Amino acid sequence: MLAVINIIIRVGAILVVPRGRRPTSAMAWLVTVFALPIPGTLAFALFGSSKLPQDRREKQSEINSFIVETTEGLDLVRKDETWPKWFESVVELNKTLGSMPLVGGNKARLLPDYVPSIAEMTSAVEKAERYVHVEFYILTRDATTRAFFDALKAAHDRGVIVRVLYDHWATILNPQGRPTRKWLRDNGIPFKEMLPFKPFRTAWRRPDLRNHRKVLVIDGTVGFMGSQNMVDASYNKKGNVKRGLQWKDLMVRLQGPIVAGVNAIFITDWFAESGELLTRETDPIHEVDTDTMLDCQVVPSGPGFDKENNLRLFNALVYSAQRRLVVVSPYFVPDDSMLYAITTAAERGVEVQLFASAVADQVMVYHAQRSYYETLLDAGVRIFLYEEPIVLHAKHFTVDDDVAVVGSSNMDMRSFSLNFEVSLMVRGRTFVDELRAVEDDYRAHSRELTLEEWRARPLPMHVVDNVARLTATVQ
Repeated sequence: MLAVINIIIRVGAILVVPRGRRPTSAMAWLVTVFALPIPGTLAFALFGSSKLPQDRREKQSEINSFIVETTEGLDLVRKDETWPKWFESVVELNKTLGSMPLVGGNKARLLPDYVPSIAEMTSAVEKAERYVHVEFYILTRDATTRAFFDALKAAHDRGVIVRVLYDHWATILNPQGRPTRKWLRDNGIPFKEMLPFKPFRTAWRRPDLRNHRKVLVIDGTVGFMGSQNMVDASYNKKGNVKRGLQWKDLMVRLQGPIVAGVNAIFITDWFAESGELLTRETDPIHEVDTDTMLDCQVVPSGPGFDKENNLRLFNALVYSAQRRLVVVSPYFVPDDSMLYAITTAAERGVEVQLFASAVADQVMVYHAQRSYYETLLDAGVRIFLYEEPIVLHAKHFTVDDDVAVVGSSNMDMRSFSLNFEVSLMVRGRTFVDELRAVEDDYRAHSRELTLEEWRARPLPMHVVDNVARLTATVQ
């Protein structure tokens, strides 16, 4: 009887598993199911699909139409002599996938330092008059973030509408997560937990889908987005404190029509979790020095979309690079298409640099990432490892002197397929120059890895890295 069940499982797996899945991922799942038929089938039932329930995907479609109908700033896009020939097609790609158009007339300022970044966001909340929209993957009230929470309470108490979103699993697992939830509840601040796993109360979905976005919008006039969570730089974890680990991130402060696009991300996620569709408020366009106005496009991605929006954007930009490409990603575990795009760029003469951390905070991801280093180095990619004990958690890249992307998305298969992410594409020489200065600072605090050094590492490390790489394909 058991033999018959095993045969049925294997035949069924061949029919079901490859459908709509990358060959590498399909093969990894088939190996898992064939090796361990019953446990493998259960694992596939839990984690085999990244799609959200139909009602959640319908909400995304509804909000997409809403975004297109209410966008402002299209007439401020500057198609001048600095407009790259390839840029129009990338803009159209992003609009097709994520419904967000390119808008002009924006200002952006980088916030590369952890505590000053929180202070800047706190100051903006203190000046709020109408509403504050808060959305973070990890949101905790601790010694570093207490002033931010005090500002939220003060805004709420003076009649400002405050709404809060945080990823349920990531926040509640943090040592300060549950006390933070209690604090929000005790102070009457409306909040929703994103992607709570409640299989008996909602439609089924795989339990490890996460909302990884970091967004803050005040009054529709000022917005923040990037890689930084609202939590102490140690993440409040004893192991991190013991090792002295500190996270280094990058946020960007925005003004202009693009703030409405950032707010649309919050509106989308609030609608998904609460069923309440908020009225979209936009800020009148202020007069700005035309020499510093930036063209910006918000690119949302995640299981609510049919395509891997961030992966397609990243690949398009990598193939468009002509002279220089600098990538900063704490977790670099690319699929084949991304690996080929980056190595091809290096092999066709583009100067390609990758910044990552020398220290590990997630062991399996760290070793999976290391398994790609030899291929990258052999193709001519320069790899810089940021000095310990800092975890370089920023996520951004620059293309030539024209275009940059900043956001929450890593260059890994989890960010491409399983996480809700948000990226911001910016065209403007001044912004790219500022981001290049940040990259220069990273380089000054990093050491360059060489191919000879990497090939000389101990054999056990080869084995661990390659085994970890296999687990990354089971998506």
